[in-house]
Amino acid sequence: MKFNKKDNGEYELDVTGYVCPHPQLYTLKCMDKLQDGMVMEVLIDNPSSVESITQACNGKGYEILGKESPKAGVTAIKIQK
Repeated sequence: MKFNKKDNGEYELDVTGYVCPHPQLYTLKCMDKLQDGMVMEVLIDNPSSVESITQACNGKGYEILGKESPKAGVTAIKIQK
């Protein structure tokens, strides 16, 4: 797991290589550290984690700004707190 600051108010969490439930747990833990309005991009290579992270974030009231595939087998989810 790598949690890095990308820009002012933007962070990146790389959980590639992890399987459920770890990506979801790490995502929620890192989102708790952010202030309202900040954005975090989560990089995931486990398809089932994409859905579980989306549901968990929706349940917490975080906004999913978008999903894309920056490279084969990896999904990037942008989440705003």
